[in-house]
Amino acid sequence: MRNLIKYTALLVFTLMFVGVSISQEKEITISGTLIEKATSQPIPYATIVVKDLDTSNVFVGTTTSDKGEFSLTTKEKDFLVEISFMGYSTQVISDFKIENALLDLGTIELESESQNLEEVEIRGEVSKTVFKLDKRVFNVGKDLSSTGMSGLEVLNNVPSVNVGIDGDITLRGGAGVQILINGKPSVLADESSNALGTITADMIESVEVITNASAKYEASGTAGILNIILKKEEKKGWNGSITANTGYPYSHSVGLSLNRRTEKFNLFTQMGGGYRSMPRISETRNFNKVTGETISSEGENFRNETFFNITLGTDYHINDYNVLTLSGNFAYEIEDQPSETNFKYLDANGDLISSWTRNEVTDAINPKWQYDLNYRKQFKNNKDHTLQVSGLGSFFGKDQSSQFTSRTISGLEENRDQKTATNFNKVDYTFKADYMNPISKEFSLEAGSQYEINNVGNDFKVEDYTNGEYVIDQSQTNDFEYIQKVLGVYTTGAYEKDKWGVKAGLRVENTELNTFLVNTNEENNRNFTDFFPTLHTSYKVSDKISFQAGYSGRIYRPRLWDLNPFFNISNNFNVRAGNPNLQSEYTDSYELTSIYRIGKASFSSSLYYQYTTDVIERVSTIEDNTVFTRPYNVGTNSKVGFETNGKYIPTKWLTVNADFNFNFFDRKGEFENQNFNFSGSQWSLNLTPKFKLPYDIDLELTGRYQSGYETVQGEVSDYATLDFGIRKKVLKGKIMLNLSVRDVFESRIRENFVSQDTFDNYSFGQRQRQISFGISYGFGKGEAMNYTGRRR
Repeated sequence: MRNLIKYTALLVFTLMFVGVSISQEKEITISGTLIEKATSQPIPYATIVVKDLDTSNVFVGTTTSDKGEFSLTTKEKDFLVEISFMGYSTQVISDFKIENALLDLGTIELESESQNLEEVEIRGEVSKTVFKLDKRVFNVGKDLSSTGMSGLEVLNNVPSVNVGIDGDITLRGGAGVQILINGKPSVLADESSNALGTITADMIESVEVITNASAKYEASGTAGILNIILKKEEKKGWNGSITANTGYPYSHSVGLSLNRRTEKFNLFTQMGGGYRSMPRISETRNFNKVTGETISSEGENFRNETFFNITLGTDYHINDYNVLTLSGNFAYEIEDQPSETNFKYLDANGDLISSWTRNEVTDAINPKWQYDLNYRKQFKNNKDHTLQVSGLGSFFGKDQSSQFTSRTISGLEENRDQKTATNFNKVDYTFKADYMNPISKEFSLEAGSQYEINNVGNDFKVEDYTNGEYVIDQSQTNDFEYIQKVLGVYTTGAYEKDKWGVKAGLRVENTELNTFLVNTNEENNRNFTDFFPTLHTSYKVSDKISFQAGYSGRIYRPRLWDLNPFFNISNNFNVRAGNPNLQSEYTDSYELTSIYRIGKASFSSSLYYQYTTDVIERVSTIEDNTVFTRPYNVGTNSKVGFETNGKYIPTKWLTVNADFNFNFFDRKGEFENQNFNFSGSQWSLNLTPKFKLPYDIDLELTGRYQSGYETVQGEVSDYATLDFGIRKKVLKGKIMLNLSVRDVFESRIRENFVSQDTFDNYSFGQRQRQISFGISYGFGKGEAMNYTGRRR
């Protein structure tokens, strides 16, 4: 009995010792989420390592996911956690508490290496780019040259994006860009208006550049997608900022951002209003090779706008898992567009036949409004398990009248007095549903649908002054009706491990398009269904280099102004019009991206290839010395390109950002028995050094170069520009004074040359240098002037 007790006690002691040993060797799970301090954006592919507390030897490591999350395990007891990512200061965590073998580090903020601790209050001011699996996020800061900028000018500062002198937007040199506001189509992004000009830089939080979109996004846009995210602050209490800008040529605006956050509600508003004058110098020359005659013009036109824009909205937090958002936007523009153009008509010997002046007086009012209802549900089992349903409606109208008068200076009498009237209405509806389910730690599933309706009416009338009265020109007058309905359904699946991840998806879209010319009773009806597969993958080689690869199918559907055959006669010898028979473009897009760090420099480089069929090209023809430019489907285009974005921080007072893009294209096509086969290339370079000077003064220069390139009928010239900005902080940063000069040397010009067997056409356009001065003030809780509309 005594031995039984002894052995029993020994067994219990042994089991207790083993249990303690096992418990001591039990694995500890370490987890957390990594975000950028200045923007609260998640940081993907950052390095997390567990090191020995005394020797700094590495025990185990991992990288953050696309959402900035990480998780790893260790059996060690004495350790520290080190977090690093290129371009950011390394953070070491050694003071923590482990409970039940779990170490939850929560949300960890990393700071950019370009600022030190004394500069924390201005971290949100410099624009930065964050890389994600299928997109890049350009966080819009208070860059110096952004003073007084409109939404279009902000886009021109985004890497890979170029905004032409006439507001045309390209991505990596390609047209066909789909522009979204807060992830949805919007009246503010409508190319038929100038609404992006009514959004100020202070209203924009970030721009998502999606060159190779996943199936979640609609397939429109062969060049890619630009998603503009507007600010919406959510700090409790009253928060806001106010800005005022003035400049030359006349450009005056006031902007206000205001937010009120309570326990259940988040009320937010953005307001902007002002006046601006946009003068433009233009030249054209038509040379008829058959008759030897030439018609040339030189002129200056203005687009004077008084504008107002207001966004109002509220988030209602029903509970911790359900949020209802209702928002609305209203914009109103009053346009005045005076111009004067001098014409000369020369015979084959270069002798003057006649000369005259054509004056235009155009007035227009453009009301725009939009409303958006959004419901978001977060499931209790996982914060990323969500359902989001939304409905959006918008309207854009234009009531415009133009009066053209001619005055003969010498030679033959030229009486080309005309009047035009435009009554334009566009109504859009978009309904969306998106479901996201992280089924396990490695696997997630997405599914959703979108139904979009576009309904447009454009009643356009031209009257010619004949025999003392105005008579309707039936050949240029018509009522164009356009209705497009697109239903899209998608699903994606993603599998992601510590070093490797893959995401595949499929999107199916059915398009119903109907156009109708009322006066001539011409209609064109189409109904087609397309399948768009997508595939994205990423691989982490080391803490200094990682790779991403992607494929997507894209479509560019002809838009209203591509299809409307009656468009613009401001210069009645150079007329642009649409083509109602235009077909859609289709593109297969492939991309390989590397993200790497070399010393004090960090880079992202991409190699891409795009193959497009039924390419839409604007083709010019000549009739009676008048050049008509219309879009047509002309063959195929193969494009291979290389792009790299980099940041170099040699010292605390200097940061250099650069963006370089080069592509080579091979065009094959035929139009009206004319061979359009040719090859060419184009490249662009943006370089921005930023200097931190004494007395709280910051200085930046932005240089841009866009090479010339060959077109199907001629070529477009190159140009180089320089922007300058300087900023001074007052009252410890609560007040900011900004001065900017855009296009310092007035070198941003656009020249287009067309050379054909029967004619030559030359066009030139230039806008003036812009000088702006701004003052801004922030109030409320938090960072005062550093209001950046950070996401909750």
